[in-house]
Amino acid sequence: MSKLTHLDDQGAAHMVDVGAKDVTRREATATAIVSMQPATMALLSAGGHKKGDVLAVARVAGIQAAKRTADLIPLCHPLMLDAVSVDFELRVEASEVLVRATCGLAGRTGVEMEALTAASVAALTIYDMCKAVDRGMQIGPVGLQHKSGGKSGTWRRDDD
Repeated sequence: MSKLTHLDDQGAAHMVDVGAKDVTRREATATAIVSMQPATMALLSAGGHKKGDVLAVARVAGIQAAKRTADLIPLCHPLMLDAVSVDFELRVEASEVLVRATCGLAGRTGVEMEALTAASVAALTIYDMCKAVDRGMQIGPVGLQHKSGGKSGTWRRDDD
């Protein structure tokens, strides 16, 4: 069985030393779903929200969150990201928004946490901007869809 890398032999939390790892191209994509009432989806898709362009604000929030992941998750390394993208798919029939965040860099450690943080914060921003008309929105699932690079290579969610 694999062991948790952020715990030492005594069970104490520590930051993993990545200094000896090779620099490789690394990329990760994560998604989050925001479910809402049909009327909220209609308002969002028409761009008629009184607070402004919800998805533009959510995109900027997600990108900013990816850049600040190490400030939010205690044992994450601060990374110099080469690229962050946050995109949205409006699933009108299902009354949900699929948030997709992809992060990439050339570095010694992966960007999975940055992609997950970007997707999560973008989803939270959609909730924040739309909560006045729909407090019953739900966020989830949130999950890693794909990662590449590093010693462990490529991983892809089977149900993707």
